[in-house]
Amino acid sequence: MRRVEEFSTLDEFLREEGIYEEVLAQATKSVIALQLQMAMKERKLTKSAMAALMQTSRAQLDRILDPDEFNITLETLAKAAKVVGRELRITLI
Repeated sequence: MRRVEEFSTLDEFLREEGIYEEVLAQATKSVIALQLQMAMKERKLTKSAMAALMQTSRAQLDRILDPDEFNITLETLAKAAKVVGRELRITLI
């Protein structure tokens, strides 16, 4: 096993540890949840109002905004983005 100092990037270290995809997914979901919360604040939307606009429950919205919840469909994330005037984009690189 290599020492941490031997890695030139965090990505390299995470890949070596076998957790790159897991960490990337967690970070991505956290960013999306934060961006949705910020957009809600900009639009002065409460969680109840946001849920109503999405035609969903407040509990479902809480799952969408929870950075640790991964069982959210892309369709649901896109719908949430649209309600706050944004667009969900996913890119394979």
